[in-house]
Amino acid sequence: MRFLYWWRHGRLPDLDRPRRFTEWTQWRKLNGGGRAEGLLTDKLHAKVHVAARTGRELAVPVLWSGTALPVDPPAPLPLMVKANHGCNQYAVVHSAADWDRVRRLAAGWLGRTYGQWLDEPAYQAARKLLLVEPFLGGAGAPLPVDYKVYVFGGRAAMIQIHEARATARRWTQFNRSWKRIGGAPSSARPPATLAAMLDAAEACAAGSDFLRVDFYEVEGRLWFGEYCLYPGSGLDPFEPDSLDFELGRLWAEARF
Repeated sequence: MRFLYWWRHGRLPDLDRPRRFTEWTQWRKLNGGGRAEGLLTDKLHAKVHVAARTGRELAVPVLWSGTALPVDPPAPLPLMVKANHGCNQYAVVHSAADWDRVRRLAAGWLGRTYGQWLDEPAYQAARKLLLVEPFLGGAGAPLPVDYKVYVFGGRAAMIQIHEARATARRWTQFNRSWKRIGGAPSSARPPATLAAMLDAAEACAAGSDFLRVDFYEVEGRLWFGEYCLYPGSGLDPFEPDSLDFELGRLWAEARF
């Protein structure tokens, strides 16, 4: 863990007295909250958890779940196929040819436990399953903007957006008032559901020192995406570097 951190950041982490957000992420890997925390990485469980916390149906419906995708798509295309037990394991299905390809791809997702290489033990609590969901936006729509809300001690402090996820790895950080505080320049306007998004994120993360709660907004409707316990595995540098310290301070205050 120390070597990976040094490789990405050019310095060793202080795991005894974390000050940076990226150091606190490594600390969580070693001192996590047990099975209850780990279950949040299980997407099916997370959907139920969000409904109970918010009293709203914010989760994308599950059209099918299991361990082997059927020969034929279980619902009209386009569809989204995801692994229940990991991150960045998803594929959009637009055609029958896509479905055949994704069936082979998804079988590989089940062959390994997500998070082992980066020492993220919470994922061991998630069931190894495949999920099929409707593709938000419908045929011809791009992947929706991913709104990642950082919640410390029950208060949403930052929204990180991922744009052009299919073609580039680019993100920008905004505060609660949608003022850019870090990352790449962006012309993105605040989502229409921003206030509801912040409220939902705080309800979902209540009782935790830190959780990232992810959402989409499609045609004016708010959708829950997933929980994240280890954003970037604590290996992605922040720009500016001071943001790493500021978020680390918020995490420390939420704990103590």
